[in-house]
Amino acid sequence: MDFDIRDGAGPPDRTRSLAMTTRARRAALIAGVVSVALLGGWYVTRAKPVPVILATADRGRVVSSVANTRAGTIEACQRARLSPAAGGQIAHMPVREGDVVERGALLLELWNQDLAAQLQLAERETAAARARVDEACTLANVAERDAARLESLRTKGVASEEATEKAVGESLARRAACRAAESSSEVTVAQVAVARANLDRTRLYAPFGGVVGEINGEVGEFVTPSPIGIATPPTVDLIDPTCLYVKAPIDEVDAGGVRRGMPARIVLDAFAGRSFAGHVRRVANYVLEVEKQARTVDVEVEFEPDPDLPDLLAGYSADVEVILATRDDVVRVPTEAVLEGARVLVYADGRLEERAIRSGLSNWEHTEVTEGLAPGEQVVLSVDREGVKAGIRAVPDETLRSAAAG
Repeated sequence: MDFDIRDGAGPPDRTRSLAMTTRARRAALIAGVVSVALLGGWYVTRAKPVPVILATADRGRVVSSVANTRAGTIEACQRARLSPAAGGQIAHMPVREGDVVERGALLLELWNQDLAAQLQLAERETAAARARVDEACTLANVAERDAARLESLRTKGVASEEATEKAVGESLARRAACRAAESSSEVTVAQVAVARANLDRTRLYAPFGGVVGEINGEVGEFVTPSPIGIATPPTVDLIDPTCLYVKAPIDEVDAGGVRRGMPARIVLDAFAGRSFAGHVRRVANYVLEVEKQARTVDVEVEFEPDPDLPDLLAGYSADVEVILATRDDVVRVPTEAVLEGARVLVYADGRLEERAIRSGLSNWEHTEVTEGLAPGEQVVLSVDREGVKAGIRAVPDETLRSAAAG
């Protein structure tokens, strides 16, 4: 039997087979196209690696320390805010701000001519009283010698008993007058001391050697003593620059571990980038309670002797870091890499892995790791960046790392 293929006629089985093969190829082609499209879509839309700043765990020194909660201040071991004990008009001021003075130097003098005259009068009265003492005591000595001579003559029967008794009485009276004159002289000496004290109340002397920091007043102006309970600016502020220390408040929670003699580091805003060695010289034995602020304990830190120590000024702001303990050659990571609950994000094979660690000593710069991390492993510093979490793909961001290091 003949079949005409052009007319679509042929054996039934062969025709059916050709149709099925065509449909299978078409389905496979469509499936391939869909797979490629899905793969391409996934590749395009997949999450991009998050740039992170990394740090490498290493071995080194870790220092446990506490620092002040508010800015501290450089204080002078000796500083006196002086004002005259009496009020009056400034008549003489031989010093100016910045002058270096010795102990006992005159800083200020009020108008005091009346008191100076009273002192002069008292001194003259003292001189007159001393002369009266000399006169009275000389007469007493003469009278005692006359009485002794008459008593000798009376024993020989030459002088009468009446004359002798009169001479003895006269000598006793003269001696009493001598003692009275001496007492009066002592009174005038006391009067001189009173007059001198009143005069000194108008003068201001340096209680120690130092630098005149501030003067409030000029010649011709009037000054008055501070009323009780009311603080007024001092007339002269005297500072001893040879002994300075830092006074800083430390939170009551941290102050319990601070002891006198502990080493410390001092940082001054006036000398950025430098730190200075010191030690704790005093820990206050009371807590300061300031409204709306944490309760603190004042800690005083003294500078260690240092030939390179710059010229410091009382009043500079300063921060202190008291060193409580030190450990050398331990595994450590930057403290900013440690998350709450003693966890870190470790970078490995392009992904971030959360890992629990056991920490030891810690400060603002480094934290000791006793378990959970080995030297050479990398941890994430930029833990606060958006998208940084365990399980994501990450890539080191050297630009951010360099900026952070700078």
